[in-house]
Amino acid sequence: MLATLRREYAQLVTSGAQLLLIFIAAQFNTHIGWLFCLGLIAFISLFAWMSALRRLRVLRDTPTSRIASAAQGYVELVGRGKPMSDKPLLSKLTGLPCLWYRYKIERRSSKNEWHTEESDESNDFFMLEDETGRCVVDPNGAEILTQHKETWTKSDYRYTEWLLLHVDSIYTIGQFRTFGGSSVELDANEEVKNVLAEWKQNMPELRKRFDLNNDGGLDMQEWMLARQAAKREAAKRMTAERAAPDVNYLIQPPDGRLFMVSNIPQEKLERRYWFWVWAHLAIFFGSLGGVGWLLGHKVI
Repeated sequence: MLATLRREYAQLVTSGAQLLLIFIAAQFNTHIGWLFCLGLIAFISLFAWMSALRRLRVLRDTPTSRIASAAQGYVELVGRGKPMSDKPLLSKLTGLPCLWYRYKIERRSSKNEWHTEESDESNDFFMLEDETGRCVVDPNGAEILTQHKETWTKSDYRYTEWLLLHVDSIYTIGQFRTFGGSSVELDANEEVKNVLAEWKQNMPELRKRFDLNNDGGLDMQEWMLARQAAKREAAKRMTAERAAPDVNYLIQPPDGRLFMVSNIPQEKLERRYWFWVWAHLAIFFGSLGGVGWLLGHKVI
């Protein structure tokens, strides 16, 4: 539920919930009703304030790293988004080349209310590139904020699509990991065991190679020869693995910290969360003041 709120712009959702509670309280217009709704608004505001403050602190306190020199762990990166291959991802509704998309299709009911009939989003990897290097971004689990949103209506259907485009400058913050030759950890003995286990799956071929006396089995000396050959094969495989190029990835942090991908400039994101911090704080204290006033009066 919390992940869903984050991905659907939690600040706007909580503000909508607060307005709904005020409307409900006004409809019933009872002492208990106002007391309950204002108390719930204060609780929601406190939760939303903490959420916005946490994001603001992360954005302000995490320094921007260069991809080539980024440390393994939690980092902030800024670069140009690019598709992983020559065949770009196409958005579901408009068919535009993009890095990521989310869409929603709603249908109008007889009561003139909109109900979601279909919604989904892409989970394809894309490339983030700065002047020092490249990084593969896995958007799964990310809080994605974009300036590109299109909504249109056709007959009784309403279509909404959110996009990250190739031309966008992408701001990201998440877990940075490098996989490849320089980071791979190899155990020589374990590699030898893996080679022998692989060879044992084809015993006729193994006997053909190492059964020197043709007795249908492998004695101690022949097993030693097989093991020496497995060591040489394991060494070749480890050399090839260590020679593999490094690939950088930005993924969801395992400890639950903020994972964000956005085409909104960092300064604008900070201003946005700064506004929500103070807005929710004001609503929180205003609601508490209303609760205090109601507790001092038996009727409104």
